[in-house]
Amino acid sequence: MKLLVCISKTPDTTTRIAFTDNHTKFNADKVQYIINPYDEWYALVRAIELKEKNLARQITLINVGGSDNDAIIRKAFAIGGDDAVRIDAEPDDAYFVANEIANYARNEKYDIIFLGKETIDYNGSQVGGMVAGFLNTPFISLASKLELNGDSATIERDIAGGKEIIEVKTPFVVSCAKGMAEQRIPNMRGIMAARTKQIKVIPPSSKEKMTSVKYYELPVQKAGCKLVSSDHPEELVRLLHEEAKVI
Repeated sequence: MKLLVCISKTPDTTTRIAFTDNHTKFNADKVQYIINPYDEWYALVRAIELKEKNLARQITLINVGGSDNDAIIRKAFAIGGDDAVRIDAEPDDAYFVANEIANYARNEKYDIIFLGKETIDYNGSQVGGMVAGFLNTPFISLASKLELNGDSATIERDIAGGKEIIEVKTPFVVSCAKGMAEQRIPNMRGIMAARTKQIKVIPPSSKEKMTSVKYYELPVQKAGCKLVSSDHPEELVRLLHEEAKVI
């Protein structure tokens, strides 16, 4: 079984967010980048677990981005990826990214395409569904468990008020959420092997993009917290009524 894992580069969660060029570009100066945690901890690691159980023979990584993304690809190698392809283009439009991934995957005949449920920078959750749409394959979102039985998979996903169990035949696309796997730390053997693995770099197949950024805007800064003594509940009622205006 051939597995494709989509990985993306995101700013570390401790990054201070700022913008340049009249708030039209993200300020990448001194920003530490990481593999998107949903792609790494859940999608990639679950694919590795399937390979370790001899249920898959190859894990290919795919990324849309420039040469500065090679560092995160090598970390994914260290964790357990076998080979990788980087589509040399800026990933600034979800439709474009999904189309590029689908165009590459179409000829490779992957059985399962894994990706995280969303990226932690834009939280769009768009790419997985569009990849499946381009390939005309089933798409299962927010998967928290996945078990393989031949060419079929049993998948558990979270829904409002409970869980849903789905059975699907390969090929399919799945977006992974918490519960799918546990984070792994690369060992020294994996780190050393990652240095020599080749990253296949290919040009984009198209230039069609459906969206562009008009400007970015930071959320309104939250006000300080007010503490009310339990001895004066009437003060809490007054604040909720006069200031918060929720009662």
